[in-house]
Amino acid sequence: MKAPVLGVDAAFASIRELSARFRTRDVSPVEVTQALLARIERLDPTIRSFVTVTADAALAEARAAETALLRGDQGRPLLGIPVAHKDIIATAGVRTTAGSAVLADWVPETDATVVTRLRQAGAVSLGKLIPHEFAFGIQFPGHRFLPARNPWNLDHMPGGSSSGSGAALAAGLTIGALGTDTGGSIRLPAAFSGIAGLKPTYGRVSRAGILPLAWTLDHAGPMARSVEDCAYLLQALAGHDPADPTSSRASVPDYVAALTPDVRGVRIGVPRAYFLEDLDPDMEAAFADALTVLQELGATIRTVEIPSIEVASAGLLIMLVEAFAYHEPNLRATPERYGDVLREKFLAGALFTGAEYVQAQRLRRRLCAEIDEILMTVDVLATPTARGPATAFTVVLDPTFGFPRYNTLPFNLTGQPALAVPCGFSRSGLPLSLQLAGRAFEEATVLRVGHAYEAATDWHRRRPPL
Repeated sequence: MKAPVLGVDAAFASIRELSARFRTRDVSPVEVTQALLARIERLDPTIRSFVTVTADAALAEARAAETALLRGDQGRPLLGIPVAHKDIIATAGVRTTAGSAVLADWVPETDATVVTRLRQAGAVSLGKLIPHEFAFGIQFPGHRFLPARNPWNLDHMPGGSSSGSGAALAAGLTIGALGTDTGGSIRLPAAFSGIAGLKPTYGRVSRAGILPLAWTLDHAGPMARSVEDCAYLLQALAGHDPADPTSSRASVPDYVAALTPDVRGVRIGVPRAYFLEDLDPDMEAAFADALTVLQELGATIRTVEIPSIEVASAGLLIMLVEAFAYHEPNLRATPERYGDVLREKFLAGALFTGAEYVQAQRLRRRLCAEIDEILMTVDVLATPTARGPATAFTVVLDPTFGFPRYNTLPFNLTGQPALAVPCGFSRSGLPLSLQLAGRAFEEATVLRVGHAYEAATDWHRRRPPL
């Protein structure tokens, strides 16, 4: 497919830029969609971010968006904007594989709520993005589908489990993407791929129609190349959904309007224990520089202590038990369809007792109470998103490689909003990331601080050498 010649670099344009140019008829949704489909055709055999590309449907949706624009539709900023969905999110008439042989040919009859809401906003769906199998951790050997590769260095992971979402955005194959996050699966691909990703508050975005990993830890949210683009996507996604029993009725503010480059008076807490331990030297330096930038923008920075932060490890127990509870019927009926390592991880969830699960949930409540109390004295917590840059595939394939202690899991336990923002590069040229977490349902504050940081830096504007 030959890409049309555009007056804008469609692959890396922002939602605001494209939306404005659609309305001035300088470029059309059809042209942008054609350009991205051509780029996917050219680059994705190497990146491997897509499981399914829905080219014909995308072009039909782009033509419908173009017609709506010609009729004067001015109220939907996502109208005509190409997006793609993590392949554990149900899409009517389009196979949803979960990256697994278990569901390799499953075609849902209905859309997940998040897909419906993006359709209602006028977004164009390019297709489905590869996750780690059933959204768990690492793409171990023995999986049905090949893992996505990091556009910054193809020998490295793009993070997980929303690996295809991170890789596709970094490579300029889509404008926005949906991810899910149970222990960091939006924020880690964002960190390792050099993009932005927001895990909203638990209950802020519906999970109806999304295959679960762990019911009490799962979140769904936006991924994009900038905080502003995440705000546009969240605006369409957020809000109560009666189809999701955990969905909140909390009011939804105007996230885009809340974005300003001014963070004067914002109080930022830095929890050094746990989050700043064993950092890669490049990450340590990048994080210190990020705090300096925020301070120069007018924020106040102080150290805070979370006494029970080490109990965050209870999150893995909760995840394994809940994952086994969901997968038990298939594990008994067709265990051979799971990747070998993943199957053993899920089966390990059966080894914990009910008492141990209850104790893990009690520890979780203690951590929630402590972080809630700290966030009464500061507005945002700042940490590195991960302890260093993306891991090489050769390391992951080493049988001695365990589960690194990432900085993301604590905020899955507490359910608070957490944002990953690019904050530098390692000496090897791999992205580094800043994590900002805030009070429940105060995504606007987290997005505001992240946007101000982006406005003062250019890390998010850099592109991989494809």
